[in-house]
Amino acid sequence: MPGPTLEMERVEPQSLKKLTSKSLKRTLDLFSPLHSQLAPPDPESKKIRMSHKISVEYGGIVPTASQKPPHPADSGAPNRGPSGPSNALALPDSRNIKMEAAQNALVVGPSAPKAPNNIGISGKGTLVVSAPGSYERNPSTSAIMERISSRWPRPEWHAPWKIYRVISGHLGWVRSIAFDPSNKWFCTGSADRTIKIWDVGTGTLQLTLTGHIEQIRGLAVSSRHTYMFSAGDDKQVKCWDLEQNKVIRSYHGHLSGVYCLAIHPTLDILLTGGRDSVCRVWDIRSKMQAHALSGHDNTVCSVFTRPTDPQVVTGSHDSTIKFWDLRYGKTMSTITHHKKSVRAIAQHPKEHAFASASADNIKKFSLPRGEFLHNMLSQQKTIINAMAINEEGVMATGGDNGSLWFWDWKSGHNFQQSQTIVQPGSLDSEAGIYALSYDVTGTRLVSCEADKTIKMWKQDENATPETHPINFKPPKDIRRF
Repeated sequence: MPGPTLEMERVEPQSLKKLTSKSLKRTLDLFSPLHSQLAPPDPESKKIRMSHKISVEYGGIVPTASQKPPHPADSGAPNRGPSGPSNALALPDSRNIKMEAAQNALVVGPSAPKAPNNIGISGKGTLVVSAPGSYERNPSTSAIMERISSRWPRPEWHAPWKIYRVISGHLGWVRSIAFDPSNKWFCTGSADRTIKIWDVGTGTLQLTLTGHIEQIRGLAVSSRHTYMFSAGDDKQVKCWDLEQNKVIRSYHGHLSGVYCLAIHPTLDILLTGGRDSVCRVWDIRSKMQAHALSGHDNTVCSVFTRPTDPQVVTGSHDSTIKFWDLRYGKTMSTITHHKKSVRAIAQHPKEHAFASASADNIKKFSLPRGEFLHNMLSQQKTIINAMAINEEGVMATGGDNGSLWFWDWKSGHNFQQSQTIVQPGSLDSEAGIYALSYDVTGTRLVSCEADKTIKMWKQDENATPETHPINFKPPKDIRRF
């Protein structure tokens, strides 16, 4: 006959902190029977530790004539203390030191009687460091260091930017923009599912194209063909013939919305990235997918291309930036400096460098190796959706809260902070910038915004370095990541 079954006693769940403190208490019970007393200090280890600290701190200091130990050749016997070899600091012999170094060296002597808090070594060759006139504390090392002027580059002066034209015509958020290589017109894509083409000089509407069934997130105009490319949340990538003003090719393959688009500068290749975490490489003529660059863990929301390796650079919501080998379709390297989604990346038009924008920081990297250069010297403290750089070294970043900040590229100095104004009839919460682009000359900036408007900016011609001086302070602590 089977015996009675015993119910297992339910174990109460405990926090990690409680378990850790229990483990520490057990350890103390095992190894330290006296809880109220600390372990006695070990004099030998303290002596070694102090000797090492003094040797690191004052190893290059030349002893004065009264402190120089006798040379072994003169004394005829090695210098040993009464208790054998000493742990004292061995100072370099002045005969082996060049005259220039000896002249520039700092000579520290015993300027006061030895106090309990002063550092010193007994025996011959004694080095005593004491604060002149003070027996309580030692002088700080920074007080005797030579002041070095900041090597951070000074920012160049740039004129402030101002709005000179507001264009309204779209019926939804304006999400994307691209300029014609001839600089005569530019196109914008919107959440109203249309693409509108505007005259650069006058800001008048020239053409409206329909065909997408969701908002249009990416636009690009080819410099070698009369083609325009568009991509949207409807998973479609379309090629428009601007002579016939109609769609001539569609590229099918994305499994979700397409968020960014770029055209290769020398090859007939189109790159698109989207919510399926893949950057797809398309042959423009044959509509075939050449590669699916997979490796990101989240939406690919920004991409740019260049003629030499790495030919494709992508930024993602997984907070990484990846360099891709276009020949094999594999990752060359991954940059993990950001902590938040990398929603915007922009290449400098002249230098071999690019910048990436995230909610935590705007960072600058070199190309082709992707080495981190520095952070921009201020934080916009918003989600940055768009970024653009012109040849004069003015970088503009647009945020979700409608802030448009202008930066000096070389130094990372933020020289202007502007706030967009929503058009009448819009909510204040619709002050968001979704896309930015300079024209071909770099003298005009166009912003696409959540209040359904397109705003055009230019530099103030009347501004001078006297009327708008640079308020720049070099950074004190340089972060290395």
